[in-house]
Amino acid sequence: MGFREFAKSQFDIIKDRDPALKNQKEVYLYPYVRALYWYRITHQLYKEGNFYKARKISQKIARKTGIEIHPGAQIGKGLFIDHGHGVVIGETTIIGDNVTIYQGVTLGGTGNETGKRHPTIEDNVLISAGAKVLGSITIGKNSKIGAGSVVVSDVPPNSTVVGVPGRVIKRDGTRIQSLELDQIDLPDPVDMDIEKLAKENAELRSALNIFMEHCKRVEDAAKGDKE
Repeated sequence: MGFREFAKSQFDIIKDRDPALKNQKEVYLYPYVRALYWYRITHQLYKEGNFYKARKISQKIARKTGIEIHPGAQIGKGLFIDHGHGVVIGETTIIGDNVTIYQGVTLGGTGNETGKRHPTIEDNVLISAGAKVLGSITIGKNSKIGAGSVVVSDVPPNSTVVGVPGRVIKRDGTRIQSLELDQIDLPDPVDMDIEKLAKENAELRSALNIFMEHCKRVEDAAKGDKE
């Protein structure tokens, strides 16, 4: 498949996920289209053992597009990388179908692993701008990673993760739709903790007031008996 044919095949994918797309010609303006096209070529070279040639081409494309995809990565169908600058996808990364990635995302290693050292991203996952997913972990299908999150442990399917380090704050309640372009309307785990502490504090104050009233009644009753 030539580049033009490949670019045309991306139109419906982009149209479904980016309202900025107005016509087919604009498909050629998306950096990820060129990066993904050349990834397909370098991945084949990598599988054939032409590691140096594959890396040389991928580095050239990374400088042109701002998107670095290691030839050894395994990528499924329907990947969409919006804007794309600063995206890094490591050698042993596995990406399922219909995954959406925004700018500044790193699918990387922790620096002390061997073998499978990059994440596995299952189908229909959305990874928001600036998120870092590190190590040989699995992000379950239909999950959503909030902007700026740092994820270093497995994420169950149908989950929403936010924070540093990333924490699951929603799971299996409302199904996470990976094609929603809402990266910021996510619960804040710090606010949630503060709200929880405030609630617990109010409950303790109420219990303390009840206890003090009870003690006062007991004390008043004791005084009455003495009189």
